[in-house]
Amino acid sequence: MTTLRHMLRKPAVMKAYGRSHASVYVDIKRGVFPPPVRMGMKASAWPEDEVAAVIDARIAGRTDDEIRELVSTLIEARKAGRVGG
Repeated sequence: MTTLRHMLRKPAVMKAYGRSHASVYVDIKRGVFPPPVRMGMKASAWPEDEVAAVIDARIAGRTDDEIRELVSTLIEARKAGRVGG
């Protein structure tokens, strides 16, 4: 059975995450936000469940180190083709 995943484009990510374009990419570089998925030559988007997981971790008061671990887990799950981490 295939699980439908929703993809968020950058404006929706910035709105949900509450950060600017530059801040999102700084957080990606710091390892506290997952990188986007290439959708085509000029398009990229983020899996909604990954964005939600990071936001939930922030709300729960997780440290940056804990969020880095979460992001690492999300990226590994993405590479392995697992949905939802």
